[in-house]
Parts: sequence; C-alpha cells; structure tokens
Amino acid sequence: MRRKIITGVIIGILMLFIALAVILQEDAALDVAISAKNEIGVIDITGVIVSGNSGSDFMGGTTTGSASVINQLRKVRENPNMPAVILYMNSPGGSPAASLEIGNEIKRLREEGKIVVTYMADIATSGAYWIACETDLIVANPSTMTGSIGVIMQIFNFEELYDMLGIDVNIIKSGEHKDMGATHRDIIEEEKRIFQSMVNDIYEQFIEVVSKGRNMEIEQVKKLADGRVYTGRQALELGLVDKLGDMRDAIEVAADLAGIEGAPYIVNLTPVSFWDEFFGHISLGNVFPYDIYVENYIGPMLLPPHVVKPHVVNNKSQSL
Repeated sequence: MRRKIITGVIIGILMLFIALAVILQEDAALDVAISAKNEIGVIDITGVIVSGNSGSDFMGGTTTGSASVINQLRKVRENPNMPAVILYMNSPGGSPAASLEIGNEIKRLREEGKIVVTYMADIATSGAYWIACETDLIVANPSTMTGSIGVIMQIFNFEELYDMLGIDVNIIKSGEHKDMGATHRDIIEEEKRIFQSMVNDIYEQFIEVVSKGRNMEIEQVKKLADGRVYTGRQALELGLVDKLGDMRDAIEVAADLAGIEGAPYIVNLTPVSFWDEFFGHISLGNVFPYDIYVENYIGPMLLPPHVVKPHVVNNKSQSL
C-alpha cells in the first residue's frame, strides 16, 4: 500500500511539472503573439565566453557560447520589428576565437542597420570588452569592472607530481614542437618564444578591435592595454565606454538610436530551461529592466558575492 502511495505521489509531481511546462510554453507563445513593432532584444552574456553552445551546471555556473549568441543575433537580423538589441554583459571574458566570432556577427548585424548596445553589469573584461567594442555604444555601471585589455596563456607543469605518483610519460612525435605545452615537463626557451609570439599576435588583434571600436590611435590604446582593470567611471574618463548608467538607461539609449517612439517592447532572446524557471534559479536569460532582485552567484573571483540582476518576465522556453 505504501509503495502505491509513493508511486502515486511521484506520478503526481511529474504531472505537475509537465503541466507547468505547458503553461510556460503557452506564455512564451503569447509573448510572441502580442509582440508588435518597436521591439528591443536582450542577449545575456554571462560567465566565461567559450566556443560552441552556452551551458550551465548544477552549481549555477554558466558559460556563454559563441554559437548560441550568434544564433540569437541572427534572430534579431531576421526580425523586422526588432531594430535594436542590448548585450547584457556579466562576463570576465574567455576565448579570443569565440569573442572574435561574436564580434564579427555583430558587425554583420550593424551593417544591416540594426542597433547594438552593450550594458556592462558587474564585470565586462577581456573578451567581453572585445565584444563590446564592436557595438554601437557602451553603457557601463559606474562600479562595473571592465578593461583587462590583454591576452594570457597558462601552461602547467606537473612533472614533480607525476614523479611522486610514479607516472612515466612516453612521447612519440612527428616534429620537435609537437608536444609543446605537455604537462610532464617544463617548456624550453624556444617554446616560450613561440607561445609568446602567439600571445603577441592575439594581443595585436585585440588592440586593433579596440582602436577601431573606440576611435583611438593604436598607441593610445596600448597605454591602457597592460591588462589592468578599470571601474566604469574610470573607463568613461579614458574613453573606453560611452555612458554611465543602468539597464534602464541602456534601453533608453537603444530606443533613441533606433528611432523608437514610446515604450519599447523588451524581448528576451536568451533561452531559459523549464527547470531554471521552475526552481527559480535562473542561470541563463535573466535579463529585464525592471523588478530587480538579488541572487547568490557563484562565478569568477573578481565578482562580489552577490549580483544584482534584473528579473525575467518574458523568457522563452526553447533550445538552440
């Protein structure tokens, strides 16, 4: 009898989950149905920027994937009712290749007449700042951390650990440098020069993006590009951002640049899973300009223990 009761409770809970999922999907469909002209899209760039798709883990950590963001930007391009989009940034950066891919898609979007505005929340450094430089305008929270213009490469040496564990590594290679960066030994001077040349090349690419995006001379950018981090207010004084404000200000700027009259309709373009919605811990797509709340955040050490993030109102339960 007890087993039947437990089974019934489990089935009931599952049915409740399914019913809620259907309701949420209907709400999302309704959002699309009532959506008219003068839309502003919002894309969430949170966590480390990587190639591929965005993701999250059970601890609430998130990554922003270039493929996911590119798909979201293409939705903006395909929507005639959406003349502008805001990138809500809360990222320490990440992969240079992923940042470049997103930046290139932003350039294509702008070439078609769409407005792209960056809003910097707690942090928008390194690769996130690379992306921001490709947008029409940057709005930064006065206390945000941004900049960190530079490139870093880390190579680990576990030689002593392997020796302690009695692990031997046998290498058979086709060329002298095929095992560059192997963890069973230290790198040699020639390899250091090769790695440094790679870092320098990516750094020069980063400098060029900042120079073009911020309308600065190369030498002027290099004076600011030693890897240091700036507050939003410092960045404004140095010409690295355009305006100080919050998400509401970013929406007003985007609406003005896009020629939108009246209150714009805000469309969240970052997918939110049913489980995120049900349990209330939104790890992706948690951007909206009003009804602000505070949630715990597990992320990069540069972030404070709590992050003020806007509440989701019209998220879409979908996958890319």
